Amino acid sequence: MQRLMKFRVLWGIHKSRCGLHPALQRLRCRSLSGAGAPRWNDYDTPEEFNFASDVLDYWTQMEKEGKRGPNPALWWVNNQGDEVKWSFREMTDLTRRAANVFTQTCGLQEGDHLALILPRVPEWWLVIVGCIRTGIIFMPGTTQMKAKDILYRLQVSKAKGIVTTDTLAPEVDSVASECPALKTKLLVSDHSRKGWLDFRSLIKSESPVHTCIKSKTLDPMAVFFTSGTTGFPKMAKHSHGLALRSVFPSCRKLLQLKTSDVLWCLSDTGWILAVLGSLLEPWTAGSTVFVHHLPQFDPKVIVQTLFKYPITQCFAAPSVFRMILQQNSTSLRFPTLEHCCTGGEALLPEEQELWRRQTGILLYQAYGQSETGISCGTLRGMKIKPGSMGKAIPPYDIQIIDDKGNILPPNTEGNIGIRIKPTRPTGIFMYYEVEFVSELPKTVTGKIQRSELRKKEFGQV
Repeated sequence: MQRLMKFRVLWGIHKSRCGLHPALQRLRCRSLSGAGAPRWNDYDTPEEFNFASDVLDYWTQMEKEGKRGPNPALWWVNNQGDEVKWSFREMTDLTRRAANVFTQTCGLQEGDHLALILPRVPEWWLVIVGCIRTGIIFMPGTTQMKAKDILYRLQVSKAKGIVTTDTLAPEVDSVASECPALKTKLLVSDHSRKGWLDFRSLIKSESPVHTCIKSKTLDPMAVFFTSGTTGFPKMAKHSHGLALRSVFPSCRKLLQLKTSDVLWCLSDTGWILAVLGSLLEPWTAGSTVFVHHLPQFDPKVIVQTLFKYPITQCFAAPSVFRMILQQNSTSLRFPTLEHCCTGGEALLPEEQELWRRQTGILLYQAYGQSETGISCGTLRGMKIKPGSMGKAIPPYDIQIIDDKGNILPPNTEGNIGIRIKPTRPTGIFMYYEVEFVSELPKTVTGKIQRSELRKKEFGQV
């Protein structure tokens, strides 16, 4: 299974106001954990869904009624000893302020694109939920990008706004004149910069009164740029269904989070896993999102953090667990850690076994892409089979297929196919915002001609 990394979408094969929760009543949600998390059926597709009003504000209400414990919604720390703890009530207040900053101060409207290039700072969460409240389409990006990468994303998306730090602001300014759609630049920094709005100051001065949009489940919510392994990154546009899928019972079974859990997801903020593992999944369960700023991956700091803080679950790439195992620590028996999950690259069976022996904790695997979110995995409590990515997570129906879409027999190498007809499953991406070259130009030896590819792709853009 580890070699089945080619993704193929399989087609044609059978098979409110914020603070109130009308969707919960309309869909007769049932209790799932402790105080009762909002719950939909695996195959429900309600006409309307908004993560901010239907989930985040739900937990705010639970806090007000004393039906959720004292754990924060967001717990952020850094190497300098700074710490931020925000409850769900505070998250609701701050994200409503962020929504007003976008619409009232910046003049952004529902359907506009906003580029989000921030490291692991609390404002990253405020921007995303603020966008969800307003219908502004957020586009996360890694802080490792250079000016040419930022230019490409701003141009192809026609982004009207960008939020970043003073580290990347000069890169943005160097290409802004080539981005006619870009009207608003928001800076997350302790310093001011000419031509930029101070996001932190605006949050403090804005009103916390905001009416959340009544978004359709199939309305666009986010754009994730693919890794670009076969050319320039594509814009995979997702609807609010991506957030809705995190509420589904089958998706909840992957991590089986509870309100008492503290989840640390170490994904880079530019990738879809960060949105899923550091926001949608934990907050759906009413859990605490733990964040360490970690400007650079330091395995010693990661080990110290797992000993120091009451983290119960950890989600990271195999390379992170690999780095931890390479430390000369006297013990890796973390006092509160109960569950670990990994994804994003191949995990060797011997590494999986070494982690179990050193920590006493099993290491589960999950698999997904920018287009799908988490599509399959080994659910918590399921027997782990070394080398296996686990099982399909509904509502996805996943099969191994050949290049013509035919389902292959067991133990046969092929492509991963997700059935999208007759019913397109909730959570899969809507479409690529910009279509690129379907046939990659190659030399007689089969190598991709990068220069020719770029000419063709820019021509299509």
